[in-house]
Amino acid sequence: METLKKRFNTATRNLSEEEERHYKCENMREKALTKCSRVTFLVDAMEKLGCKMETGFFSSVDCEDKINGGFHLDDEGKPGVVLCQNHIPDQEWMDRTMAHELIHAFDHCRNKIDWNKCEHHACSEVRAAALSGDCNWKYELFRKNYNINKQHQLCTRRRAKLSIEQNEACNGKACTISLIAITPAL
Repeated sequence: METLKKRFNTATRNLSEEEERHYKCENMREKALTKCSRVTFLVDAMEKLGCKMETGFFSSVDCEDKINGGFHLDDEGKPGVVLCQNHIPDQEWMDRTMAHELIHAFDHCRNKIDWNKCEHHACSEVRAAALSGDCNWKYELFRKNYNINKQHQLCTRRRAKLSIEQNEACNGKACTISLIAITPAL
C-alpha cells in the first residue's frame, strides 16, 4: 500500500500547476455530482425534462477573468458549463458554482431562454443567485456586506447585476432596467 501511495504522490508531483488544478477541479466536480444535494437535484430535474448532460457538458479550464464558471451555448446551440479551475479553491465553492450554473442550464432547458434578452438573463441570474447558496449569510460576511434588513434580496440583486453585466447585450442601462423590471419589490 505504501508503494502505491509513493507512486501516486510522485505522479502528482510531476504534474504542472495547471494539470494539478485541472485534476483537482475534475475530482471536485465528480464529488459534487454525487454528493451535493443541490447539484444532484438539478441534474435529476433536467433529466426529467429530457435534457441529458452529454459528455463534455462540463469543462474545467483556467479563466482570465475573476469568475468561477459560466453557462454557455456552443455554436450548435448545445448547452454547457465552464468551471474555472484556477478560481475554485475548495469543494464548498465548487458545489455552489455548479449549482449556480446548473440553475441556468435548467432554466434554458425548461424555457429555451434567449440570453440576449436582458429580462430573460436577469430572471435566470436572480434565480441562480437566490437558490445556489451565493447569498448565504456566511459568504456575505466574507464580502463585508452586513445589512440585516433584506440582506438576501440585496445580495441577490447585486450578484445578478454582476453576472448580467458580463453579457455584452445587457451592460449599462439595459442591465439596470431589466433588474428593476423583474425585481420591483426589492
